[in-house]
Amino acid sequence: MTIRVLIADDHPVFRFGMKALLSTEADIKIIGEASDGRKVLKLAVELKPDVILMDINMPEVNGIEATRQIVRAHPEIAILIVTMLDDDSLFSAMRAGARGYLLKGAEGEETLRAIRSAAAGEAIFSPRVAERLIHFFANPSLRPSTHPFPELTPREREILDLIAQGLTNHAIAERLVLSPKTVRNQVSTIFSKLQVASRGEAIVKARGSQPHHS
Repeated sequence: MTIRVLIADDHPVFRFGMKALLSTEADIKIIGEASDGRKVLKLAVELKPDVILMDINMPEVNGIEATRQIVRAHPEIAILIVTMLDDDSLFSAMRAGARGYLLKGAEGEETLRAIRSAAAGEAIFSPRVAERLIHFFANPSLRPSTHPFPELTPREREILDLIAQGLTNHAIAERLVLSPKTVRNQVSTIFSKLQVASRGEAIVKARGSQPHHS
């Protein structure tokens, strides 16, 4: 299967570098590029890419809003945020429906792995971004004394915690010694119970349920 990629970034140098990286991969095909948010909205409809590499700071329409509109209309398109920003835009991107979040300057192999994972339906984060997520979810002092999702079974809560740490379905299956199919089914059940449509939304909802500390 060929992964069809659309690059959305207002910096020509970044687009050139990304094209140079992706053009060497037999399973990835660049089908278009956009230098502003309005154009990426148009090309997403016309070209129907499998994956969009989306910058946040773009003219006309920013990457977060463009992601929100595209995911709402075309949830099958996987959007990877690729940005210089290492801040709370991470959570805005996930709330908008992004499949993952990469920092510019990531190694080529990391970027290629992220594109392939996103196309396969997984969530993917740069190691530095994953560390931030783990800080929120793995620190016992940040956890509520009682779980905020009584509708979830203990196993489902365990899987939600692992999703929140950025683990893929495959990694969760290995960690819990379950079959990948079982994990997929459990994740679907969690999404249904939490009334979310993506891993990103599930993570945001889980984080929002935690007590706030001054």
